[in-house]
Amino acid sequence: MHVLIPDDPVFFAKFESLEEPLLRHLHRLHSEGLETDDEDVISDAYDSWVHVLVQLPLWFEWYATSRSAGPTPGDRAQTRYVLYGPGGDQLTSLYPVEVAAADLGNLIACLELFAAADQTRSAAASEAGTGTPAPPPGREQVLPDALRRVLDVLLLSPSDGLLDTLRQAGALEPVVSVTLSAEQETDYRRFCEDIVAILSSGDAFAYRNHRALYF
Repeated sequence: MHVLIPDDPVFFAKFESLEEPLLRHLHRLHSEGLETDDEDVISDAYDSWVHVLVQLPLWFEWYATSRSAGPTPGDRAQTRYVLYGPGGDQLTSLYPVEVAAADLGNLIACLELFAAADQTRSAAASEAGTGTPAPPPGREQVLPDALRRVLDVLLLSPSDGLLDTLRQAGALEPVVSVTLSAEQETDYRRFCEDIVAILSSGDAFAYRNHRALYF
């Protein structure tokens, strides 16, 4: 399926932040020496995370600048372009990316695994009845929150008109610029408002600064 990925450092940072906790959980399970379904779920999710990572707009940028020897045969370049509204204002670009349903399924299964573990921990704390305030979220709780936000962005449904326009533009190389119609700009703004709300809700300062990237 095709999804629209924003050329957005907040999304990229949130997505990239998943690597360390996924690897940490895998290392812990592996070091325990027990082959469990949990290890398979997290391993599949990590592989799928890599599959999506290498298609992110900002990953291409980082990869290109980190290579000292330049591209090698088989390297896939990503078409970059400038996006404009009907009034000529430059907009944050969105890139159509094909994400396999299996990769989304693996990431969702991982989220469900950690969400279930969170519920178990919460239930155990409630049964303990200590009467003390719950501790602030630790690293165990950070992964489900970040993964949920990332998945919610990946699962956003853009309008057919907006998606088709950007897919057609990406198929024509070299693409210099794309100008949206008034109707498409409305769809764009609605879509980007959802992205900002998903990634930055709960922190007024972060939300305000993130929204400034788009509007």
